[in-house]
Amino acid sequence: MQPTKLGAKSFSLRVSNMSAGAGGTQGGIGLFFVGLGLSGISAYLFFDSVHVSTAPSGWISGLIGGNAGGLSTVSAGLLFLPFFLGVMALFVNAKQTWAWVLTWAGLGILAVEILSRLRFFMEMKLTHLLILIALMAAGCGLIFRSFRDFAEMEQKEKKSGNT
Repeated sequence: MQPTKLGAKSFSLRVSNMSAGAGGTQGGIGLFFVGLGLSGISAYLFFDSVHVSTAPSGWISGLIGGNAGGLSTVSAGLLFLPFFLGVMALFVNAKQTWAWVLTWAGLGILAVEILSRLRFFMEMKLTHLLILIALMAAGCGLIFRSFRDFAEMEQKEKKSGNT
């Protein structure tokens, strides 16, 4: 196979493709950014209406001590014990593999416990939800529409208008 040389013609084709609109087609770049803006506003309104609270116990503390009348019977200090022992063992001898495993396992336990205690709820009026859905749908529609080739559509319209 012979190596091909890049000529002026192939270079001009690349430059013209780089100056194309959204999705590599002619036109549509304005529609893309308007759709992106509408979708962004919708996403902001959605995340702004979500509230976060915490539960009295998570997965691990619930498994260890259970819930007595909704109150956790496990001290949160027990959850820090594997991490504490792992770090202590690392300061004694950092070459011990079990100490690294215990440290990372302790961090994993803490992360699971914290994340499992999070509770999300959304408080929003129906009219706000409908506006949010309409904005998201309009934004996605404009983004997908911007990927169409407007030059090709105009040629088809001219052909259908002439015949």
